Amino acid sequence: MRTQLVVANWKLNGNWAFNEAMVGALTQSLSKEQLQQRDVVLCPPAVYLHHVSGLLGSSSIWLGAQDLSEQVCGAFTGEISGQMIKELGCRYVLVGHSERRQRHVEGDSLVGKKALAAIVAGLTPIICLGETFNVRQSGSMQGVIEGQLDSIYAVLKDDIFKAVIAYEPIWAIGTGLTATSEQAQEAHRILRKKLALIDSMYAQRVLIIYGGSVKASNAAELLSMSDIDGLLVGGASLVSEEFITICQAGLNL
Repeated sequence: MRTQLVVANWKLNGNWAFNEAMVGALTQSLSKEQLQQRDVVLCPPAVYLHHVSGLLGSSSIWLGAQDLSEQVCGAFTGEISGQMIKELGCRYVLVGHSERRQRHVEGDSLVGKKALAAIVAGLTPIICLGETFNVRQSGSMQGVIEGQLDSIYAVLKDDIFKAVIAYEPIWAIGTGLTATSEQAQEAHRILRKKLALIDSMYAQRVLIIYGGSVKASNAAELLSMSDIDGLLVGGASLVSEEFITICQAGLNL
């Protein structure tokens, strides 16, 4: 049985006061029993990882980073290695988010190398993939996301079971458009079937989570889909009441 995962991506948001208020609200509202049913991860900006790590303390909420370098050390100004992130208390790290792919021109090869660097450092990479609106409209979605998964497997090989896959339709991120639960489930089914073709064990063990305009109003329905193992939450993770509702969606409270 795969444990569901809810990930908050704060992106370029937050400050010390926000961090304290958000972590305080989450630790007070999410019970130990709820966090045993579903893992929750916070991904603040890198400059706040140490602060948020201290605020989380011994709580059962996990810490994640938004990105890492594929390099271990050296003359790479502005980069942060997996080992550095690990030392700050992180368990997870986002890799290949659509905003990184678009703004920083990160291709599948680099995304794979970053995911491998995360695994080597003892982190769990949350590897993002998904299609644009034009690809969706052209009917090429399946080929594109299967190709992205193939590229990741080409680098990770048998280590792919140590990763989380996050399907995020680019056309549904920050656009106001939202994939239906059926559309999301279809993509997740395609990805799980692709994993099964590689190895049936991978299909059973690898978490595939959904990210794309996730809100409190659609969280429970998305999580009820058979191949959706969790949610990657952007804007809604910045509002404590909204994110708490998402974390609790569908649980036996």
